[in-house]
Amino acid sequence: MSTTTADLSHVRQPIAQANGLPNAHYIDAGVFAEERDAVLFRSWAGLAVSADVPDIGDAVPVTFLGMPLLVVRDKDAEVRVFQNTCRHRGMILVDAPRKIEGAIRCPYHSWCYSTDGRLVSTPHVGGPGQNTHEGIDRALLGLVEIRSHIWMDVIFVNVSGDAAPFEHVHADLLKRWAEFDKPLYHGGSDSRFELTVNCNWKLAVENYCESYHLPWVHPDLNIYSRLEDHYHIENAGKYSGQGTWVYRQLEGAEGAKFPDFAALGDTWDTAAEYITVYPNVLMGVHRDHTFAIILVPQGPEKTVEKIHLYYAQPETDTALRARNTDQWKRVFEEDIFVVEGMQRGRHAPYFDGGRFSPAMDGPTHMFHDWVAAQMERHRAVPQAAE
Repeated sequence: MSTTTADLSHVRQPIAQANGLPNAHYIDAGVFAEERDAVLFRSWAGLAVSADVPDIGDAVPVTFLGMPLLVVRDKDAEVRVFQNTCRHRGMILVDAPRKIEGAIRCPYHSWCYSTDGRLVSTPHVGGPGQNTHEGIDRALLGLVEIRSHIWMDVIFVNVSGDAAPFEHVHADLLKRWAEFDKPLYHGGSDSRFELTVNCNWKLAVENYCESYHLPWVHPDLNIYSRLEDHYHIENAGKYSGQGTWVYRQLEGAEGAKFPDFAALGDTWDTAAEYITVYPNVLMGVHRDHTFAIILVPQGPEKTVEKIHLYYAQPETDTALRARNTDQWKRVFEEDIFVVEGMQRGRHAPYFDGGRFSPAMDGPTHMFHDWVAAQMERHRAVPQAAE
């Protein structure tokens, strides 16, 4: 049996009987390609943040699983995602972040597109000095737009175009975190950073979902937010993660703190939650700041984590903000040896996917079950002959 058609029924068993996903799901290029289509392209996957294009005309090229995309803030201040290719000969339109002053111009033959994707100019298309041709209908040749939705500043995309609307898929999560559905202010250049880790993207999700590893991997954090202070967050088929009843605000000189988000319930005085929005966005909410981590798979065994921090007010204490970024960076860096160690472990041919603690690994098992379900759904649909 090929790795791409391996039986996943053992993954979908109740947690006490289940094994994790097979090794091939972490190291095999064929399975990686299948997951791209079945799991990432068919879902609402995280691509970037709208803070990447803060002003009208800003354009940022993004490569997502080999697909060239372009994130643009159009003249109406709406964020759009297009395929970053000219409709003429497939030339890449924008190869570095820049401001679009007029139109998006293809560097090959100068076909031009408005920031809302319309094809507006085709110089010499009908011959020298002839900018139109009856065989070229501009109305049908606008940029290919990728379905997108913004929530808590994260730009989610559904590449396949056939997922249910984001607000329907994640209605429960939107309700759970409704108190944070308000303006979020990106901290700026000192509140974004990237980590490159030598592991499959799913291992980053699995580690983030659970608090079981806290005493051994994050001993400093465990001093005040202990294992027993955490609880599971589980919503089958949508998201999973963990929360803590003990969140301690960062304090600066003379007791300075970040301002709280307005109108939060009392629960958030000391609580914080950390959820994976399936498939690849890790999010955290606290009374005074939030963060989003977008996992960008670079292949079966490499992932870039793009981290962004947000605050309740547009202006926050610079020194305190830098400390907060540094604190989170140290916490996330502590996980690197774990996810990279598990990645190396997936090359052990007799590893059977592992087992789950019914008491401690519920959120992680839920993610495995969801991935397996997406793969089974994909395999049930006849694929085009290759």
